Amino acid sequence: MQNESTNVLLLGSGGREHALAFALAKSKNLGKLYAAPGNPGIGKLAELAALKISDHAAVIAFCKAHDIGFVVVGPEAPLVAGLVDDLNAAGILAFGPSKFAAQLEGSKGFTKDICAKYNIPTAAYQRFKALAPAIAYVRKMGAPIVVKADGLAAGKGVTVASTLTEAEQALADIFSGRFGEGECVVEEFLEGEEASFFVLSDGFNLLALTTAQDHKRVGEGDTGPNTGGMGAYSPAPCMTQALCDEALETIVRPTAKALTAMGHPYKGVFYAGLILTKQGPKLIEYNARFGDPETQVMMMRLESDLLELLMATATGTLKNVQAKWRDEPALTVVVAAKGYPGEIEKGSHINGLNQEFENGVEVFHAGTALDGEFIVANGGRVLNVTALSATVKDAQKKAYAAVDLINWKDGFCRRDIGWRAIQK
Repeated sequence: MQNESTNVLLLGSGGREHALAFALAKSKNLGKLYAAPGNPGIGKLAELAALKISDHAAVIAFCKAHDIGFVVVGPEAPLVAGLVDDLNAAGILAFGPSKFAAQLEGSKGFTKDICAKYNIPTAAYQRFKALAPAIAYVRKMGAPIVVKADGLAAGKGVTVASTLTEAEQALADIFSGRFGEGECVVEEFLEGEEASFFVLSDGFNLLALTTAQDHKRVGEGDTGPNTGGMGAYSPAPCMTQALCDEALETIVRPTAKALTAMGHPYKGVFYAGLILTKQGPKLIEYNARFGDPETQVMMMRLESDLLELLMATATGTLKNVQAKWRDEPALTVVVAAKGYPGEIEKGSHINGLNQEFENGVEVFHAGTALDGEFIVANGGRVLNVTALSATVKDAQKKAYAAVDLINWKDGFCRRDIGWRAIQK
């Protein structure tokens, strides 16, 4: 990439986007950073624009009016809706896969069918478009069993059912239209530790980034319902270099080749959710964007220029760049609104965010808004308190010390983020 500055528009309003803004703001090639719609934390790093990102024409008009050279799409919904295709058609360079390729996240069934055709290791499965045959299949297979809504569900459309009653309730939820069109995938339950593996693809070349481990369930000891993620750390000690190499060659590379063979090369980040079974790594699911809260810990560890990496991905020049990471682990604790992942109340005041936290601590805003002078809660997952330190245990201690300095009576967090790595 030339040493000329590029104006960048970052789309999204969550903790992932705040972490991306934190890394983009350090780039030597950044001109002006804009974010839409952003949040109060992102607003300290970028100029916020009140854009509706589902309005593709408005996004394109904004890019033309503000001389935007590059758009970074944070969340999955605009990717699945084809925003990158529309930006590219208007001559605007963007980071993220095409609408077709984003089906890897937009449709669980699409991904499972690719796995079946190309012998990519994953759980055995069946797809269903009606409730009765899905229930019959679940009763035939027995529990534990995994039930997944086919489309986007903000991390909440997957049920690992330990009983048939739980599986049948999950199917009833899906076919009630709770997650859009009633379609589902039912798959075998796999035993093993889970990890997240991130790989950039420019349509030709792959660049493995790093690993992380998310804590999906709301309660300590990994209990309670699934959420969008209650905390994470990076790197994941369970993902050795040998396992990363194996996952790249047996899972990610064949997927990239499959999409190229279908005429839709994948440009963006593969976020492979893996399970480490006795037979080796298997794919649980793909996301077509960076993880949340994994991005928060990854961006704390990234030493390379993020803008350079993302632009190389979008321009097909990934072979010319490398990703360098700090050896120290990073850990993030999600502070959520009481009631999450169920009903929550918005609008409560959060105090203590403007203080100086200790070195190596960042508080990324996930679901916040401004009410006059005050920062208020505006979502389920509200803050990501993130720390970088010599060991996971040290990072954990540092992160929770920072959590305890924030005064928000309507928030809660898990107190055991990082327990697997510390146990090791």
